[in-house]
Amino acid sequence: MKKMTNIYLIGLMGVGKTTIGKQLAKALKCPFYDSDKVIEELAGTDIPTIFCYEGEAGFRQREQKVIKDLTDLSGIVLATGGGSILKPENRAALKSSGFVVYLHCSIDKILYRTRHDTQRPLLQTDNPRQRLQSLLSEREPLYLECADIEIDSGTLSNKTIVKTILQQFQSIQKDYESTPR
Repeated sequence: MKKMTNIYLIGLMGVGKTTIGKQLAKALKCPFYDSDKVIEELAGTDIPTIFCYEGEAGFRQREQKVIKDLTDLSGIVLATGGGSILKPENRAALKSSGFVVYLHCSIDKILYRTRHDTQRPLLQTDNPRQRLQSLLSEREPLYLECADIEIDSGTLSNKTIVKTILQQFQSIQKDYESTPR
């Protein structure tokens, strides 16, 4: 059994990882990181610009380094980019060093939440619904492979989601502490 001091939020864009992550970090009185924001800070530019000049492959390379650096920290809450689980190295880093929460909701809810967002390069397409369905088909097995728990963020209040995550996280910490090593 692994000792977990970090909470990692995974899932498609628009499911609420950053919103929930900030609330979790506040409740736990610990640092919050959004891997996409860290990438932007280190690059000195936004994600659409990185995609424009380096493509998705260049962005994923930057993302892998940031995920490695952040999962080396202790006592944090991390909201990952929706595609961070595509690289096996990222999945391994997340699973081995923290409590992984898969947040998901309906495609309709994601479209509603992201309808005015121009900072999501993968949604800059003629058919965002089809793109989201394709991303979900590709990524959901990887999200489920990583997740310690999964929560529908489209039907529960943020307060309920945070409370559920905290209860599960604290339960696993207690189990670890009571297990002889």
